[in-house]
Amino acid sequence: MRNLLTALALLTVCTGAASACDVKAAKLEEAIAAKSQLREAANKQTVRDLRTLRDAAIVLETYQFGSECERLVEIVKTLAANPAKTIERGGDTDEDKAEEVLETREPKAPPAEAAAPKAN
Repeated sequence: MRNLLTALALLTVCTGAASACDVKAAKLEEAIAAKSQLREAANKQTVRDLRTLRDAAIVLETYQFGSECERLVEIVKTLAANPAKTIERGGDTDEDKAEEVLETREPKAPPAEAAAPKAN
């Protein structure tokens, strides 16, 4: 009997922790499909940004940052619910800034490998 109660308690704790952040609740893909503005070619970057935020929420959930994940899910839902305002807010078209961001996403070699001479 004690083992059964322990197993039920453990299952309750695990289930509660797993459902702490419901990324699926944002229904981002459904919101994109429903909003014509988000399907326009000119707003591809906004859609990429929303998906990146959703993916970040998944990472936060994976590393057990439940409250941060929940906050990010709420932000994604808010941004997806009002595409006109989201597009207006994200209207930065600075090409130099965009190139810097892309450059920071590139994996970098560790300093030791970069400094080592190449053998011929």
